[in-house]
Amino acid sequence: MTDHHTYGTSAHTAGELVRLVSDRLGLVFTERDSDHRGVYHLAGIPNGRIEIQPNPIPGDDNEDDLYAPEHPAAQVLLLTTTPALDPALQVRLDSIEGLTHLNHETA
Repeated sequence: MTDHHTYGTSAHTAGELVRLVSDRLGLVFTERDSDHRGVYHLAGIPNGRIEIQPNPIPGDDNEDDLYAPEHPAAQVLLLTTTPALDPALQVRLDSIEGLTHLNHETA
């Protein structure tokens, strides 16, 4: 079983959110560049990962598409993937002002 959570914010830029999450969780993010997702930031956590990226991503027609079109107000997304529900991680992320939990999926 894999646990996925999506958080969003319009209060912080991706860079600001990387700093906030790094400070709060003691993580080191690396910047990545993808043709499909644009620039995003990745940090490994025990048994999982956290990714921070803009919601608008480069589209094929030189127009931005939304990575999460169901959440158009969120300009920046934080995505977590863990093997099981991690309540401690959720509490720490929920304590970041301006960051809102948007979605939870279990696969």
